Amino acid sequence: MSDNATGETSFNPRLMAGIVVLGIVAFIALWALIALGPQIGSGNDGKGHALSKAAPGYAGIVDLVERAGASVDVRRSTKPYVYEDYEPLVVLTPTHQTRPEEIAELIAGAGGAPVLIVLPKWRAGRLPGTDTKPGWVSGGYPIVPPSKLLPSEHFGKVDIRAEKAAAAPAPAWLAGRNISVALPANVQTVAGDDIETLAAGPRGGAVLARAKSHDYYILADPDLINNFAFATPDGARGAVTLIDAIAEDGDAADGLAFDVTLNGLGGGRSLLRFAFVPPFIGITLCLIAAGLFALWQAWARFGPALTPQRAIPVSKAALIANSADLIKQAGRELEGAGDYVASLRSAIARRLHAPAGLDAAATDGWIDRHLPPGSNLFSALARRLPFARNNHEFLADAQALHDIRKDLIRDS
Repeated sequence: MSDNATGETSFNPRLMAGIVVLGIVAFIALWALIALGPQIGSGNDGKGHALSKAAPGYAGIVDLVERAGASVDVRRSTKPYVYEDYEPLVVLTPTHQTRPEEIAELIAGAGGAPVLIVLPKWRAGRLPGTDTKPGWVSGGYPIVPPSKLLPSEHFGKVDIRAEKAAAAPAPAWLAGRNISVALPANVQTVAGDDIETLAAGPRGGAVLARAKSHDYYILADPDLINNFAFATPDGARGAVTLIDAIAEDGDAADGLAFDVTLNGLGGGRSLLRFAFVPPFIGITLCLIAAGLFALWQAWARFGPALTPQRAIPVSKAALIANSADLIKQAGRELEGAGDYVASLRSAIARRLHAPAGLDAAATDGWIDRHLPPGSNLFSALARRLPFARNNHEFLADAQALHDIRKDLIRDS
C-alpha cells in the first residue's frame, strides 16, 4: 500500500489546466449574463409588461395585434427612437415603484409620437403550494399607484383612485367614433385639471384621459387591455377596439411600441454592458484572447516547478571548479605553474613507462624524444610556463602542455 501511495502523484497538470480554463470561462459568462441578462431574458415573470403571459401582463394584446398584421416593437432601451415611415403608439407600463422622471425621459425619447401610459393596478404573485404554469400567477390584490407617478410637466397634478363601477359600460369618444368600454367591478380612475376625459368612470373620474397639450394618453385601469381582459371574447374584442381607437386618435394606426425598461427588462447604461455590445465587444474579445494566450505561454514556457538544487554540487568537477574559483578570486593563478607542470610530467612518465631514477630535466628530455618532429617541446614549455607574465601567456602555454599530454597518452 505504501508503494502505491508514494508512486502516485497528486498533481495532474491536465486536470489543473482544465479547472483554470473552466473557471475563466465561467467568470466571463457570469459577467456577460449580469450585463446582458435583462436583454436576453424571456421576460415571462408574471408581472405587468408586454412580455408577460400572466394575468397582469400584455402578451395577449401584443400577439393579437401582430396576428392582425400590424407592427409591434418591444423596446428594451431608453435611447431616443426615430421612425422614418411611421410613428407608432408608444405604450408605457410603469410599476408602482416607477419614478416620474423615468416616464418623462421615455416620453422625451418618443420623439413626438403619441404615448399611452397604462397605470399599474395589481400586486400579483404565486401562492405557496399552488401549481401554476411558468410565468403565471395564482393570486393578487389591487393597489392604487401613487398620484406622483405621472410627470407633472405633462399631465399637471393628477389624482388616482379606485371606485366601484356600475354594470353599464362607459362610453368613449375617440377618432370621431363612439365606442363603449366595459368597466370592471373595481375600476381605477384618474382626475386632474390638465387632462381631458375620453372615457368617463364613476364619480367624475376618467378611465381613459388625454393631456390637453399633447397626444399623451392615460389608461387608468389596465384590466381593459391586459391578459385578464382576454379571459372572454368580449373582453378581447373590447381591448383591441380600445387600442385601435387610441392609435387612430393619435395618428399612429400603423403599429405599437411597448416599453419594458420600466419593468427592469432593458439594458441600462453601464460600463459592464458596454463591454459586451458593439462596438466595444471587439476590444473585450481581444483582451480575453490576449489573456488566454498569456496563460498558455506561461504554461508552455515554465512547465512544472523545478526541484531545488544543492548550493554546492557533489562531484569532482564541482570540486575542481570551486577550487579554480578560489584561486582566481585570490589572484594566484600564476603561482600554480610549477605544480601544473609537475602533474603533467608525472602523468606522462607513468603512462609511457619512463625509466626509473630520472630527474625532472631528464624526464622532460625523455618526453621530447616521443614527440613528433616539428612540434613544441615539452621541456621548453615546462621551463617557460613558470615565468609567464600574465594570464594570457599562462593559458597559452598551459594549453600547449595539455595538448602534448592528450596526444601522448590518448585521453582527455
